[in-house]
Amino acid sequence: MPRLDGKHILVGVTGGIAAYKAAYLVREFMKAGADVKVMMTEAAARFVAPLTFSALSRNPVFTDLWTVNQSSESDISTQHIDLANWADVLVIAPASANTIAKLTHGLSDNTVTVVALASARPVVLAPAMDAEMYLNSITQKNLAVLKERGYFVLPAPSGELASGLRGPGRLPEVEAIVQAVAAILDHAHRDFQKKKILVTAGPTYEAIDPVRFIGNRSSGKMGFAIAHAAAQRGAEVILIAGPVHLETPRNVKRIDVESADDMLQAVRANAKKSDVIVMAAAVADFTPVRKEKNKIKKEGGGAPLDLRLLPTKDILKMLDTKKRKAVVVGFALETANEIENAKKKLKSKNLDLIVLNVYNQKNRVFGSDVNTVTLIDRTGGNKTFEKLSKFDAAHRILDTVKTFL
Repeated sequence: MPRLDGKHILVGVTGGIAAYKAAYLVREFMKAGADVKVMMTEAAARFVAPLTFSALSRNPVFTDLWTVNQSSESDISTQHIDLANWADVLVIAPASANTIAKLTHGLSDNTVTVVALASARPVVLAPAMDAEMYLNSITQKNLAVLKERGYFVLPAPSGELASGLRGPGRLPEVEAIVQAVAAILDHAHRDFQKKKILVTAGPTYEAIDPVRFIGNRSSGKMGFAIAHAAAQRGAEVILIAGPVHLETPRNVKRIDVESADDMLQAVRANAKKSDVIVMAAAVADFTPVRKEKNKIKKEGGGAPLDLRLLPTKDILKMLDTKKRKAVVVGFALETANEIENAKKKLKSKNLDLIVLNVYNQKNRVFGSDVNTVTLIDRTGGNKTFEKLSKFDAAHRILDTVKTFL
């Protein structure tokens, strides 16, 4: 088991038969060296007595928004804030379908949901419920939304359930939860505190007429992952996003734009105050010379439409990075002569680091949750990371950025 010496772990226990397993989880966190505090919903206290968790954690258990623990220095008005600030990580195990739904919609009517909403630290959800509840499309959509927002959702394994049926919905094994929390805390050391990071993400749309546009296949997932990872590491993050269908990561300020020119203006407005600029967006290279005010009608007889295009403004060059103190990161998507082309871009745009994506049959990139990236820096460093999750790739990028700060 990993060591968690000195880590502050706040365990949230919600209603469900798996609540008894949370006692074993608290014990394992304690054995790993962590300082543990527990909070419970009213429903959870019907399954396991708070005294059990108090004895195991050697700390008072928080069960009521309106009761002040005599051994705590908090009062009613600040208790949830103090708990949120105390924790290095919040682990909700088991996370019931009801709690998951409340977190998705920002409802906070008990200690667990109030503290989760107030927390800027990583939140880990370990769902546990009957298979039909877990597989219900509403629950799955809620979990997907929370993942996009930056919550860490552990998969619920299959097996025998309390109902006697078999299927997914079991609480992950205690050892698996501890391992996952340890891995998350490895990237939660707040080494970017007091740093301002600007991230661009997604495609841009260049209007042809009011209903048509030129775009590209970028999903924005890589840029959003970088914003999430940077916020987790303590940075103040501004995310400038093209048209994407993604939830805003926790603790990130988002600015939505559409065209390349819109993105240029937003970057210009925010770049001066940034310590790091990460240009992960797939900005359109061309835009129509003329944008029609009305919808272009299809002519009879199949006459071709001639569409004239102009190059868009190069945002990186417009930033004049030579005069900036910020660390600047660019991206390159290549299909041939990959390393050579990426190095040319690194030099021509005066970047500190370029992230090379190779698009081929083995690495589709667009829309995928995993990616193979090569990091090439201004000192000549060159390192490839094979098939990482985009969130893990984001941390590798930030690790390299940190060496230039």
